[in-house]
Amino acid sequence: MSVNGVFKGHLFTFTANVLWGLMAPISKDTLNYFAENDIPAFTLAAMRMIGGCIAFWVLQCFLPKERTTWSDKGKFFICAMLAIVFNQCLFIVGVAFTSPIDASVITTLMPIVTMILAAIVIKEPITGLKAVGVFLGMSGALMLILGRGGDVFSFDKDSIIGDAMCLTAQVCFASYLVFFKGFISRFSSVTLMKWMFLSATAVVVPFAVPEIASIDFATMPLKIYLEIGYTVFVATFFTYMLIPTGQKYLRPTVVGMYNYVQPVVSSMVALLWGLTTFGYTKGIAIGLVFSGVYIVTQSKSRKQLKQQ
Repeated sequence: MSVNGVFKGHLFTFTANVLWGLMAPISKDTLNYFAENDIPAFTLAAMRMIGGCIAFWVLQCFLPKERTTWSDKGKFFICAMLAIVFNQCLFIVGVAFTSPIDASVITTLMPIVTMILAAIVIKEPITGLKAVGVFLGMSGALMLILGRGGDVFSFDKDSIIGDAMCLTAQVCFASYLVFFKGFISRFSSVTLMKWMFLSATAVVVPFAVPEIASIDFATMPLKIYLEIGYTVFVATFFTYMLIPTGQKYLRPTVVGMYNYVQPVVSSMVALLWGLTTFGYTKGIAIGLVFSGVYIVTQSKSRKQLKQQ
């Protein structure tokens, strides 16, 4: 594996997670508008899938086509269910049942789930260095999330249902990273994503079209249009074009660890918007996150351990 490829993997994965971190405050404003106008939160997830599908198929028109078999298309469908449909829909519906704080805390479990699955499925070793890195990253993310205030894990029936949905969403994406690492490396990002988003769109369209058709777009503020545009074309189309490169060149646990960059970015945006203040606690938390990510990238792979 080339050094240039590994560098691209880190750069693309980091960039995707920065853009997802920016999406958190942006999409929250959109979802608040949707709630005020009785538009289901699921509609925004559906817009991401439909918009991503259109964008990837249009882009494919300007690129060489890759040959895919029916077996490949079946695997694309499973990838789409895990990484797009179940991941996005379960999470956004789960947030409607539980608190945003609960949901944010649960997202910190994704790298841990990825590390465990990678150890079981592809025999990626859980080294002491890797475990320390994951622990530091999770600690920093939790400090940022819990520092916003709010109740965590209130155990009423709706919260339990919502928490379970959010956790299942993380397990689905971790499964995609681990089980399909070898498969996705055979295709370009555009080929992979055009079929994945087509599969996702085929599933959600019957449920989403009536909701989207009922929206009064004429009265929608320009700000909401711009926020939806960012969510669909930057935080979906562009980021999902970047992630397969990270998946190709990096171990699943390393890709998962970059998930901890998102709360850092969200906190920095809140700081810039004057919604929070910067104290030593946030500084320590950010230091823990990036230290954890760095430590995991320095942990040895199974191949490296065998060569010792």
